Amino acid sequence: MFEEFKEFIAKGNVMDLAVGVIIGGAFGTIVTSLTDDVIMPIVGAIFGGFDFTDYFIPLSSDVTASTLDAAREQGAVLAYGSFITAVINFLILAWIIFLMVKMVNNMRRKEEAAPKVPDAPPADVQLLTEIRDLLKK
Repeated sequence: MFEEFKEFIAKGNVMDLAVGVIIGGAFGTIVTSLTDDVIMPIVGAIFGGFDFTDYFIPLSSDVTASTLDAAREQGAVLAYGSFITAVINFLILAWIIFLMVKMVNNMRRKEEAAPKVPDAPPADVQLLTEIRDLLKK
């Protein structure tokens, strides 16, 4: 049973999937930082200097705070600003993945369209072909 498991893990698809998950997680962190630290401050500045992350609707009368973190400590809140940030984060990530898949598909099409040069025949076949041609003369 251990040998079967070892064979399963060693297969290319499982290893490719593991690498993809790890790289995807790291890439997701980069996109989250891009969204939170670069894009959302610019969008906030364009729309009057506000920060989307502190946009919320209190769901309890006990909530009087002006920041999301403080409001969450006081009670239930509907954090729609965080949701907007997550949606923008997703759209950026989906767009980048789309561009990557498109690039790979274009590369595959170019490989398929390129004329394939036949391999040179082995040396013994070349020698026999030359002998045949000489005998014909």
